[in-house]
Amino acid sequence: MEARAIQRTVRQSARKMRLVIDLIRGRVVPEAYAILRFSKKLAAKQIHKVLKSAVANAEQRAQRANEALDVDRLRVKYAVVNEGSTLKRFTPAAMGRGTPILKRTSHVEIRVASEPAPAPKAAAPAAKAAAKPKGKARARKPAGKAAASARKGSR
Repeated sequence: MEARAIQRTVRQSARKMRLVIDLIRGRVVPEAYAILRFSKKLAAKQIHKVLKSAVANAEQRAQRANEALDVDRLRVKYAVVNEGSTLKRFTPAAMGRGTPILKRTSHVEIRVASEPAPAPKAAAPAAKAAAKPKGKARARKPAGKAAASARKGSR
């Protein structure tokens, strides 16, 4: 089961948000929640909202398909922050000029997917390991300058 959530035009620069999104990419959802909860970055709050929404979307999709879903088995499969539109503002500057202020925004997209249940491991047959014959160790040829002097001495 896979689900996604997108939040557009978050009022923070994509560069700052990528620092946080890199921490949770590929992690299990409960671990990602813990990382975001204890992060000091302001972006963690927005990313937490998006992750929570993606998990809720996965639950809804599983419920509609009448499938069982364990939220603790969900993993952050894809997490990306892209640049959004930039709000352009001006502030007064010296000598009647205006200095531009760029208020950057970003788009956050997170996809979560459930991991397959781990299959019970079968006991490995001991015959496979014993069947491999152990051969004689090959005599190695000396390498480098020592090899050249060994060859000259043997002539």
